[in-house]
Amino acid sequence: MSPVSIVNPDAGNPVLLICEHASRYIPSDYNGLGLSEEEQKSHIAWDPGALCVAEKLSHMLDATLVSATHSRLLYDCNRPPEAADSIPERSELFDVPGNAALSVEDRKKRVEAFYDPVQKGIRNVINAFAEPPVIITIHSFTPVYFGKKRDVELGILHDEDRSLADAMLLKASALESLVIRLNEPYSAADGVTHTLKVHGVDNGFKNVMLEIRNDLIVTEEQCETMAKMLYSLTGEALQHCGVDIRQGGF
Repeated sequence: MSPVSIVNPDAGNPVLLICEHASRYIPSDYNGLGLSEEEQKSHIAWDPGALCVAEKLSHMLDATLVSATHSRLLYDCNRPPEAADSIPERSELFDVPGNAALSVEDRKKRVEAFYDPVQKGIRNVINAFAEPPVIITIHSFTPVYFGKKRDVELGILHDEDRSLADAMLLKASALESLVIRLNEPYSAADGVTHTLKVHGVDNGFKNVMLEIRNDLIVTEEQCETMAKMLYSLTGEALQHCGVDIRQGGF
């Protein structure tokens, strides 16, 4: 299986969606990283619902979507190779035995097998755009983290460039059905904006990270509803920032 998936490469709009934690797939060679089947299916291994929403939003926005096809426990593509949690030995309350005490060579192999192909795929897509694209990353988060409930339902995150995030927050006031907050449940200080920085900020592209509480996107219908809300919110915010978007489809 290829480490990277690219959907709608010939999209009509200058928008690139990225879903780094789209999959919980762990090849058999890794023996499940020593985790139980239940743990491999849980939020520690991926962002449940994120890919479903991203695919639907890609269709609605007529945007290209790049996603990783492996579990973030093998390698978290939203972290640089030098970050300790790029290959986590522990995720929330769970130890990851298959990541314990990896050698420098083992870590290098993980980078080459998973991180590098995703980064190359993103760069290739960016280079193919006729005009500077907007970078939007799609994530989901667990409603309970370290035993603490989270009431935020949609987080709008930014790194150094906050223009698109601020525009989305401004337009979000019309979405009374969702609890929407800026830089929650994470922020750049938590090290979660690697993709935004490398492919957005460093290139001078407008960018934003969206975090959706995963209990809101369990079913296909819920993902469709969320994607429609994000489509409306994103389209209005982009227009506010001077980016013209041609409608995709529902």
